[in-house]
Amino acid sequence: MNHGKADVLLGLQWGDEGKGKVVDVLTPHYDVIARFQGGPNAGHTLEFEGQKYVLRSIPSGIFQGGKVNVIGNGVVLAPDLFMDEAIELEKSGHELRSRLHISRKAHLIMPTHRLLDAAQEAAKGKSKVGTTGKGIGPTYTDKISRNGLRVGDIFDGFEEKYAAHKARHEQMLKSLNYTDYDITEVEQKWMKGIEYLRQFPIVDSEHEINGMLKAGKSILCEGAQGTMLDVDFGSYPFVTSSNTICAGACTGLGIGPNKIGDVYGIMKAYCTRVGAGPFPTELFDETGAEIRRLGHEYGAVTGRERRCGWIDLVALRYSIMVNGVTKLIMMKSDVLDAFDTIKACVAYRYKGEQIDYFPYDIEQDIEPVYVEMPGWKTDMTSFTSESQFPKAFADYISFLEQQLETPICIISIGPDREQTIIRG
Repeated sequence: MNHGKADVLLGLQWGDEGKGKVVDVLTPHYDVIARFQGGPNAGHTLEFEGQKYVLRSIPSGIFQGGKVNVIGNGVVLAPDLFMDEAIELEKSGHELRSRLHISRKAHLIMPTHRLLDAAQEAAKGKSKVGTTGKGIGPTYTDKISRNGLRVGDIFDGFEEKYAAHKARHEQMLKSLNYTDYDITEVEQKWMKGIEYLRQFPIVDSEHEINGMLKAGKSILCEGAQGTMLDVDFGSYPFVTSSNTICAGACTGLGIGPNKIGDVYGIMKAYCTRVGAGPFPTELFDETGAEIRRLGHEYGAVTGRERRCGWIDLVALRYSIMVNGVTKLIMMKSDVLDAFDTIKACVAYRYKGEQIDYFPYDIEQDIEPVYVEMPGWKTDMTSFTSESQFPKAFADYISFLEQQLETPICIISIGPDREQTIIRG
């Protein structure tokens, strides 16, 4: 029996590594694309044929002909935002109803979850996490405390279930002194979203996915956010509320670890972060501003300025280890085309000593130790093969592969699908 394998594609930094574009480059080779965690707080921006799309909940394989796309049980879904996103895609001529399957075990983000998000963030005062306010944290909190409302509930006694959950949330908001709100309009649209959701195939995704694997089909599992935002292994508490690492694909889709094939880790040729939290290689100077300008580093959903810095190989080695990464994909190499000098952080100075591992607390007293390399000063955006790479860039790739002990198999040199070089 040729049982299929599920390959996993995930970000290795603090999110925004460019997963959307890569999924779109890789999807032609897969039968099924499945999203395994996260919610509409992260956007995947895809650009092709002169059009720009931002996907928040819908898997990035939706642009490829007859692929099955699955929203897995590990995802949290906001019906109103899902409806907006899906209608926008349908307008641009992409047929969704038959190709997008939604797990009945995925949890629903209620309007009151967004209020709780705002109330809890406000109550934190100075120690804010910098959430996107989309209700992700409170929804996962309800899931873990066994109080969640799931997609499968929309077919059976839904109104009573919804009212009970809403009343509980209102009680919590009251205790947080957060009473000045009106969700009438939001709630009406949310309910429309529920009606819209009912038109899609709602499935037991774990049975469906394992059935497809058994039939020899190939599956690409995609996460949202990045490894350094994982609730267990990221820069806690400045993290998201789910497991963004490879193991999250097993729990977020219901597949056994022995079914995982290749693990593709995506990184930028430099590093960025949105929101609060530690970022050892952050640049506060002209170089950081220049990287932001050249890389158009603004959030796909929030428009927030991303914090920018040099590549952090200590954090990347850690990410590669906890994910079991087999192949690396480097994005946005072209952003560094104009720099005289490129730096890479190879170790940290921490509490008076030099360390090459990721410590428990990266909050303070971390100073990056850099290796400097000459820049390539070449516009690579129109290159079509690896043989055109300037020597300095080829050296940068070799240096990274040696440091990270993992091959870099895909290199992106621009936002378009065509600006992608597959190596070896």
